[in-house]
Amino acid sequence: YQVAREVAQRLAQLGWMTITGAGQGIMQAGLEGAGPEMSFGVNIKLPHEQAANPIIANDPKLVKMKYFFTRKVMLIKESDAFVVMPGGFGTLDEAFELLTLIQTGKAQPAPVVLLDAQGGTYWNEWERFINQEVISRGYVSPPDKSIYLITNSVDAAIDEIVRFYRNFHSLRFVGNRLVVRINYPISDDELKHINEEYADICRSGLIERCEASPQEVADNDYVSLSRLCFQFNQISHGRLRTFIDVLNQLPSATSKDMVVSSQDGGSHRMPGENGDGEPNLGEDQLLQN
Repeated sequence: YQVAREVAQRLAQLGWMTITGAGQGIMQAGLEGAGPEMSFGVNIKLPHEQAANPIIANDPKLVKMKYFFTRKVMLIKESDAFVVMPGGFGTLDEAFELLTLIQTGKAQPAPVVLLDAQGGTYWNEWERFINQEVISRGYVSPPDKSIYLITNSVDAAIDEIVRFYRNFHSLRFVGNRLVVRINYPISDDELKHINEEYADICRSGLIERCEASPQEVADNDYVSLSRLCFQFNQISHGRLRTFIDVLNQLPSATSKDMVVSSQDGGSHRMPGENGDGEPNLGEDQLLQN
């Protein structure tokens, strides 16, 4: 409970909002940490009535769903990062669906943190099962483990979320090309290195710089950002996740003061903000706990 409360509180200090299932326990801890102004709740109607927790019960940002699948759609669609704490069947259901959607490209890449308290073994034991019974049988490819991070550290969880958007901004398909929007232009040497390391995710051709497409211009879709374009094979989503990690670690991005620890008291630029820290038009940044 305290871990969930702390991670939501610290992320709220960085401008992130929190959305949970609005129930008791960990769901309440996330909203308690974020505070009412930074909280959303998506409750579920059950045969035994599940009352919303007191943090969100009378808040206009609380909605109720009849079906679990529509609730999961709302939780995933409206979020740019995910923190999953130990839980029961419902927690595992949501975690597996989230991982499946990212693994198959049906959801945008996003940081997924499987977080436990210090000394907890829940997610390590879960991964042991994944390794021994799932990956070993060929049901999941080893690179797909890059989609998530297991940690017992709130600091590591926050760093994983904030660092994901250091340079990477967003992506979309335009025709048969994947367009990856980044906050900083990359150098020729960096582009060469990326092509050497990630030629395998291209169906054909190279990863190239590109301008905003006519479709993006018509949609006013972050046209001022730098872009990389390539013909993604639409299979290697685990490798695409590490590709984003590499973009975030490039010298052209890490030399900037974009990301600092929340404990440093510095300012943070979130996805959807421009170089002056002013918000661009785009979806709000929401966190699912």
